[in-house]
Amino acid sequence: MSESKSKFLDAMWGNIFSRLGLRSSYSKFEILSKIPTFKNLSEKEINIVGELTYKRTYQPGEFMFEIDQPGAAMFVIEEGEVDVVRPTSSGEFLVLAVLKSGEFLGELALLDNSPRSASALVKKPTKALAIFREDLESLLKTRPELGGKIMKKLAEIIGMRLKATNDLLMSKDKELRENLAKD
Repeated sequence: MSESKSKFLDAMWGNIFSRLGLRSSYSKFEILSKIPTFKNLSEKEINIVGELTYKRTYQPGEFMFEIDQPGAAMFVIEEGEVDVVRPTSSGEFLVLAVLKSGEFLGELALLDNSPRSASALVKKPTKALAIFREDLESLLKTRPELGGKIMKKLAEIIGMRLKATNDLLMSKDKELRENLAKD
């Protein structure tokens, strides 16, 4: 991957998934309150969301999820390191992002069960909180105001990612045009 592409991807993901420097002694409440999706919720609301989370552990080389699988959950990394990857035509992995403690991934799965657009490959022993779409859908029925707040924030995050992708495409288009003009 070119250095400029790598810097752009790091900047794109970094702006959305800012590193929060979590330590393993944080409670579910402390972890969730630092995640942009839940940051503006009250303590009571975050505790309700915390009841919907499941602790998961992963070992290096294990996938949290794989490309083209139906999405079912969003993950918050408590501790560890995960590469977001896509396979290349040569069978290797292109690393799109390296996510660490305090970052989250797979949030699109909370909105629908469309196939995953990338894989999450565990790089270091990882502890994560999983939040499943089924549980969020139940929350929307039982506590629509809280569910609505979460859905709105998810939509904002997805919008940020779309804008960053558009910027990347536009910069690549401009770069291609400039290179063609030189020839």
